[in-house]
Amino acid sequence: MWLIDSSIGRKFIMSISGIFLVLFLLFHSCMNIVVIISPSGYNAICGFLGANWYAVAGTSLLAAGFVIHILYALYLTYQNMRARGSEQYAVKKNQNGVEWTSQNMFVLGLIVFGFLALHLYNFWFRMQFAELTGLHTGMFDAADGASYVKALFSSWIYCVIYIVWLSALWLHLTHGVWSALQSLGLNNKIWLPRVKVVANIVSTIVILMFMSIPVYYLLGFGA
Repeated sequence: MWLIDSSIGRKFIMSISGIFLVLFLLFHSCMNIVVIISPSGYNAICGFLGANWYAVAGTSLLAAGFVIHILYALYLTYQNMRARGSEQYAVKKNQNGVEWTSQNMFVLGLIVFGFLALHLYNFWFRMQFAELTGLHTGMFDAADGASYVKALFSSWIYCVIYIVWLSALWLHLTHGVWSALQSLGLNNKIWLPRVKVVANIVSTIVILMFMSIPVYYLLGFGA
């Protein structure tokens, strides 16, 4: 099959699914930062998204692209290891002129995936899933997400864990966004550097919005 057997097809799938990942993160970063601006506003947003199946369907669509991106990356790495030993997808180790991030996209992806599992347990399973199903999945009221976030990040360990995770995610995004656009055809010598700058700015803004939450509580502003 062309999408699987050709390098162009593989890059196309990774690029499209990666764009879903960026949209998913952009949406959630804009929503999550509200918790340190207006806890009541955050609870209102969570209440709407948690109880509204249309919103859940839209979020699920973005999340599906995210999952495809992860699973396909695992598949490509497996295929690549079978064909070329331990070399990473489309990049040779110690290749001159290749950024460290580019050579370690899969490793960064694994770090992101590992912490993502923790994040989903804390904020999807114990909040949205609990509200959708009516099941009690934790000691906090699913309708009061702001208080739950405050209690969770009252632990400096959680704050540090999330900051480390978001740092790895930033490295993954800053390379992945412009690389995806390049794979989709934006490889003009004039526009590619501009696209790379824009991609880095967008990725940085998204990560800073996410990171502002653990930093806010780590510094004691939410006490």
